[in-house]
Order: sequence, then C-alpha cells, then structure tokens
Amino acid sequence: MATARLREQYTATVRPALMEQFGYSNIHATPKIDKIVLNMGVGDAITDSKQVDGAVNELTLIAGQKAVVTHAKKSIANFKLREGMPIGAKVTLRGTRMYEFLDRLVNIALPRVRDFRGVSGKSFDGRGNYAMGLKEQIVFPEIDYDQVSNIRGLDIVICTTAKTNEEAYALLDGFQMPFIKN
Repeated sequence: MATARLREQYTATVRPALMEQFGYSNIHATPKIDKIVLNMGVGDAITDSKQVDGAVNELTLIAGQKAVVTHAKKSIANFKLREGMPIGAKVTLRGTRMYEFLDRLVNIALPRVRDFRGVSGKSFDGRGNYAMGLKEQIVFPEIDYDQVSNIRGLDIVICTTAKTNEEAYALLDGFQMPFIKN
C-alpha cells in the first residue's frame, strides 16, 4: 500500500517542528494523529429505517471504508425512540486511510463549503482532540449530488496523542488545517 502524502509530511516537517517548538527530546513523545472518527446522525430513521442505509453508503464513499450502523442506547418517549433502534452511522479511520481522508478534507472538501472562512480554533476538548461539523455531506467529491436523497450533516473528530490544546493546534496547523486567525 502506498504511503500517504501527509504521513511523509508529518515525519519530514511537522514532527521536527513540534520537537523544536515544545522541546521534546524523543521523537516518540511528539504528538501525532491517532484516529479520525466520522459520525452521521439520522433523525429521520425513526420513521423510515431506509434512511440509515443511505447514510451508511454515503459515509462508506467518503471514508473509503465500510461504515457501521449506530443504535440508540436509551429509549426516549418524546422522540418516539426505542432502545436498539438504528439512528446513525459511523466510521473510525486509522493509518493510511486516516491521512488520506485528512488530506482530502483540508485540500478539497473544506474549500468547497459555502461561505468558508476557516475552522474554529476553539473546538479542542482540553485533551488534544479536535471536533468539527459539516452541514452538508455533498462537499466531498465522492458524493454524487444527484444520488443524494437528503442533505445530512457530518461530525468529524480528530483524536491526537497531544496532551494539551496548544500541542494539538500546532500539530493540525502543521497539516495546513485552515484555522481562523483571531
């Protein structure tokens, strides 16, 4: 399997820059991206269970890896939701596919978002993980607009081995993540 362009960029430029910036003496102590989780919730699945199949197919196209169906953990009467009902889909990417997805996200999908000014630099969780959402899955070139039945949102969580928000910000900034400069 071919190596991803961003993995080579990480070893060649990002990791040395992080070692210098934060004063790491060991290359294994430098933060790296651990995994990327894509999640698509399907609220319409309560009335029409076929909606989940569409979400699974679209996530599979976007990620290049089979998506799994997520099920409700609790019953919620107000939402007519029963425990165990399918309500969404998710994919966890690691390794080469993770780097390839991040490359497509930063260079292709995010610039196609309408009125895009950059992603928030405040969406870190305090432990080095970054979460963001997209309002439309059609910004990815793999999705054929004519085949889409519903426009759905998409959650993207980038999990890193960084201990602080500053380290994670520097790591993602090294991969040219388009943060809004405050």
